[in-house]
Amino acid sequence: MKKKMFAVMLAACMAASLAACGGGAADTTTAATEAATTTAVQEEGDTQADATEATEAESGAEEEKAAGGSLVMATNAEFPPYEYHDGDQIVGIDVEIAQAIAAEMGMELEIEDIAFDSVIPAVTSGKADFGAAGMTVTPERQQNVDFSKTYATAAQVIIVKNDSAIAGPADLEGKTIGVQLGTTGDLFVSDEENVAGATVERYNKGFEAIQALNQNKVDAVVIDGEPAKVFVSQNDGIKILDEALTSEEYAICVKKGNTDLLDNINTAITNLEESGKLEEIILKYIPAE
Repeated sequence: MKKKMFAVMLAACMAASLAACGGGAADTTTAATEAATTTAVQEEGDTQADATEATEAESGAEEEKAAGGSLVMATNAEFPPYEYHDGDQIVGIDVEIAQAIAAEMGMELEIEDIAFDSVIPAVTSGKADFGAAGMTVTPERQQNVDFSKTYATAAQVIIVKNDSAIAGPADLEGKTIGVQLGTTGDLFVSDEENVAGATVERYNKGFEAIQALNQNKVDAVVIDGEPAKVFVSQNDGIKILDEALTSEEYAICVKKGNTDLLDNINTAITNLEESGKLEEIILKYIPAE
């Protein structure tokens, strides 16, 4: 812009010089000066218009982002009935709750299916907006993420073969126990204060622990109650013991300090509870006995 204005001033000076030499030259130079000035002004106006359009476009993009976009849920779709594969779709209790949350926020839900012990790291790193994976609220996890209000309760149970001598939690002492890596079942039996002398075999997926039980590689499997029912219904010769190991609460985790998202999630859960939709979702996957 400075170069353009300098050119205008130079043209003006040339016009003044020529005017001193004669009238005809002055007329010609005056016309040239006016033309140069007009061009510079037009170009300056075009530049300002371009800047205004860019600002408006940026503002529009921000408004569009605020009004819509995607909400990314990290989960491990190996935990029926909370999240699992049905053909090429991921379905389950957590999925339907997450869809309701996204709809209330005017956003589309995206699901990232990853290993269970990667869910919290995905949330804390910002790769996912929240984690929903039948996740129990524990003091250890609360050090890394914030949790929503509880939307379901669960229990860790023991699965054994029908002819097993293991009859309750006390009989797990010194046994080989299969668990899903990173779950509360894993944390519970790995603590010597809970189960003394146990050998813990960790698997990425719950059904892999069940396979190990069927193959006599482990003496028992400790896992959440509802998935346990599914696995037992799909495999002959195994059963769930009557006495549960723990009672726990499921919630959705978000990055620490993300209060806006946490408030939206809690509001959606409250709305689902008050409308009866939450119970409807749970009964869809866990029929009342």
